[in-house]
Amino acid sequence: MEHGSPIWLTYGFIYLTAAVLAVPIARALGLGSIIGYLGAGIAMGPWGFGLVSNVDDILHFAEFGVVLMLFVIGLELQPKRLWELRRPIFGWGMAQMVVCTGILFLAAWGFGFTWRVSLIAGMGLALSSTAVCLQVMAERNLMRTPSGQAAFSILLFQDVAAIPILALIPILGAYKAANATHTDSHLWLTIFKTVGTIAAVIIGGRLLLQPLLRWIARSKTPEIFTATSLLLVVGIAMLMTQVGLSMALGAFLAGVLLADSEYRSELETNIEPFKGLLLGLFFMAVGMSIDFGVILQSPWAMAAMVTGFIALKALMIFGLARFMQIPWRERPVFTLMLAQGGEFAFVVFQTAAQYKVFHHNVSSMLVAAVALSMLLGPLLLVALDKLLLRRFSTIKDDNAESSKAKEISEQQEAPIIIAGFGRYGQIVARVLLAQGIRPTILDHNVEILEAAKIYGHGVFYGDATRMDLLRIAGAAKARVLVIAVDSTEQSIKIASQVRKHFPNLQIVARSRDLNHWFRLRDLGVEHAQREVFESSLVSAQSVLELIGQSPANARHMTDRFREHNLALAERMYPHYKDKNKLIAVSKQGRQQLVEQMAKERADLLENGTEMPDGSDAPDTPAASEQNHSPADSKQP
Repeated sequence: MEHGSPIWLTYGFIYLTAAVLAVPIARALGLGSIIGYLGAGIAMGPWGFGLVSNVDDILHFAEFGVVLMLFVIGLELQPKRLWELRRPIFGWGMAQMVVCTGILFLAAWGFGFTWRVSLIAGMGLALSSTAVCLQVMAERNLMRTPSGQAAFSILLFQDVAAIPILALIPILGAYKAANATHTDSHLWLTIFKTVGTIAAVIIGGRLLLQPLLRWIARSKTPEIFTATSLLLVVGIAMLMTQVGLSMALGAFLAGVLLADSEYRSELETNIEPFKGLLLGLFFMAVGMSIDFGVILQSPWAMAAMVTGFIALKALMIFGLARFMQIPWRERPVFTLMLAQGGEFAFVVFQTAAQYKVFHHNVSSMLVAAVALSMLLGPLLLVALDKLLLRRFSTIKDDNAESSKAKEISEQQEAPIIIAGFGRYGQIVARVLLAQGIRPTILDHNVEILEAAKIYGHGVFYGDATRMDLLRIAGAAKARVLVIAVDSTEQSIKIASQVRKHFPNLQIVARSRDLNHWFRLRDLGVEHAQREVFESSLVSAQSVLELIGQSPANARHMTDRFREHNLALAERMYPHYKDKNKLIAVSKQGRQQLVEQMAKERADLLENGTEMPDGSDAPDTPAASEQNHSPADSKQP
């Protein structure tokens, strides 16, 4: 009996160890997790420590990562969502792809490459990294900004454009073979197979998928439901392989078919824990497969290729940003996010080499160029932050003397710091200003900064998740930090870091919902307010008054509800991670409230202490009449 570890166990240990070591280091350096995965792959690959040397095994492993990655992306692309964003997606998204593909195609053709190589290279290099861009936008809270919405629409179109790009590659490969043998039969056969298979998958999936998932769901076995979903992915991928198409294309179609299912949420919940790891494994495999021998043979050609395609894309995207009327302060980040290469390009170039559209050396050069651009992208964004964004405060606007939306750079000493100057933060700030207390306000939404400038508010440009900026804002000596940002995750991140670095700073936080409130309580935030709770109670009181109850009675009922709801939230808090227990406590609390209110109404009627108008009377009708204000006595 052999005592050596199986090869899959050895590789699994190597991959996970490399990820655990490389990713935290990369994130600590501000480079992002994707760069860490790529670096880990390079380190363990043939051109690193040589821990894994079998390139075929690497590519097979990477291919399965690609299949699952495209399945997850397809799962997030609901047809309804695409339709709601159809104008920016199919307008600006198509414009970006056409313009960037066109300029890159002309550049490659001008250097003497064939039109097939130039076209595939242009389309692959025109793509941007969905994973990197979404990470950058999340870290900088850009999703709600004009540039964030525009970038998201373009990325969605690029995800959709993967279908025709991947479907086109076998056709171009067949066209090349047809030219070599002077026959068109292979070309037309491939076209018909491609169109027919995609149509069969879409139509068959629409007719069969929902009944199948419904039947599996009746078994009430979650792992079988997940297994069925994975079986769907593998089955469609195998079908695509049998007809000579890309497995990645099949996985993407499978995800789209599931995206509109009523079981999508359950499926997404089951797969979400594996999503980041699977993407990481894919990027590590890509890093391992980079052929540094090709790069070292032509280092200057590689440098020119990387610099050239980033520069051409940046030029086109920056010009497009002007037509899209993106605020000029957001254009540099918007441009650099989309100018780097993307993970789909790896799939495109590897598939093109497989179908002999161009030589393996060309594929290796292009894959290496994209990987290097993804390494350079985060570095360029860091440089952009340090060199350009800090100078925005000194650049004059077209219609103003100077910009007051300056990044915080001088030490502040205000006793109160407000992170976020949206609707919530503005109200808090105005109350403080009315009392003669001037807080330090941070926000990095350009539109909010411009509006604050118009109304004379002094707001500093800065991301409150950055501890260096909070330290400059005076967090070490301030008494209170008001967390008023929109994003739940950003709020949790700020509270967590402040608790760690500034333990004496008291926190008053805005919570978007009860689950957010629970998470803030986990961090020791005692002063967390649900943002619509009090306003909803005021509306409820108005409704009670409009249906005939007196203001005093309506106020009493809403006050009783407030007390009960706050107490119920405290009772639910220890169980919020146990869904079944949480629901049970919530139902019990609601039932207790109904019974308590019914008992109070019965006691009032029995004692004769409720006036005909429905108002409360503490003792007797006479006492109640004495306690009513003139406004109360006029109620019907």
